Amino acid sequence: MISGSIDLLPSIELETAVHPARTIIWMHGLGADGSDFVPIVDELALPSIPAVRFVFPHASMRPVSINRGMVMRAWYDYDIADGSAALQENMASLRESQRAIEALVSHEVQRGVKPENIVLAGFSQGGALALFAGLRYPEKLAGIMALSCYLPVPQTLAEEAHHANFAVPIFMAHGVADNVIPITLAAASREQLLESGYPVEWREYGMAHTVCREEIQDIRNWLQRVLA
Repeated sequence: MISGSIDLLPSIELETAVHPARTIIWMHGLGADGSDFVPIVDELALPSIPAVRFVFPHASMRPVSINRGMVMRAWYDYDIADGSAALQENMASLRESQRAIEALVSHEVQRGVKPENIVLAGFSQGGALALFAGLRYPEKLAGIMALSCYLPVPQTLAEEAHHANFAVPIFMAHGVADNVIPITLAAASREQLLESGYPVEWREYGMAHTVCREEIQDIRNWLQRVLA
């Protein structure tokens, strides 16, 4: 368990039943907040046994370079790299959010949930953070759910990934018509993860940068397996 004095991010919490021993920490996309995915709890309709706690944290407010410095809720700052279509993440803000998610995991451990029963999930920028933080976390997690996103700073993964999560189940899903994060970028991330030995379950859907009904059913099935 990672300890420290970092303040916990404000979050919305929902539980499927009392005394949950499983937790899903679900990160929203750029410019949204923790309330964005609260409705999915009812749509997933997970069984009440085992009980699951959903934690929907709010990202900090920060200027975002790709949006001309506008201040919004964002897990990290990023821009398009000069002379290419590649994304360039601000590492200080990315690591700040990594520590914030680690603090939420530690808080769940303090509340009696083992790391191996915790899923890091996220959509878009939140999914990228789930991959970044989850693959570096020093204790085994139940799984990582990465929706409509990509693997940030892929060149650092080999050096920074923690062996505790070399076999963590990863669920990646993407829309073939996504015009925010192209599916080619997500597919390249998938290939890097597979080549690195990670067990990735990949799904793609006829949608844009959103979530669809078929995807929710696939998420439900995957969560029931990894949190059984």
